[in-house]
Amino acid sequence: MQAASRPSVTAVRRHGEVTTRQALPYFIGISGHTAGARGLSMHLVVIPPGARSEPHHHEGHETAIYVLHGRVETRYGPGLSESIISEAGDFLFIPPDVPHVAINLSPTEPARAIVSRNDPAEQDKVRPYRIPQDGLGEGVA
Repeated sequence: MQAASRPSVTAVRRHGEVTTRQALPYFIGISGHTAGARGLSMHLVVIPPGARSEPHHHEGHETAIYVLHGRVETRYGPGLSESIISEAGDFLFIPPDVPHVAINLSPTEPARAIVSRNDPAEQDKVRPYRIPQDGLGEGVA
């Protein structure tokens, strides 16, 4: 009889940055690939001064964000017509499938945040979002 494998604690050292499907630099943290996670991912995102993500949504997955540094405007919803501003120390929750774009409001300083999702391979479920020409409805690419 073979003994069951024991769960293990895994430390993930920060490696170089990768560019995500959202067109932002990420420093990969916890994921299925790095730590064997089965239900979540957690990364550090850096939004360069004045930069923005590509409009997108996360198919079927929730997003939780903790802003470490900077001020970020998140435009969201149909046509990206709604807006909320997050600052250092703020938490932000984005429900599954809600289109959004993140914009660093500083022209000189990068914004940094910890991003977590209930998906261990979250980049596989990033979908582009196009604003509908008529401004109504969903514009999934």
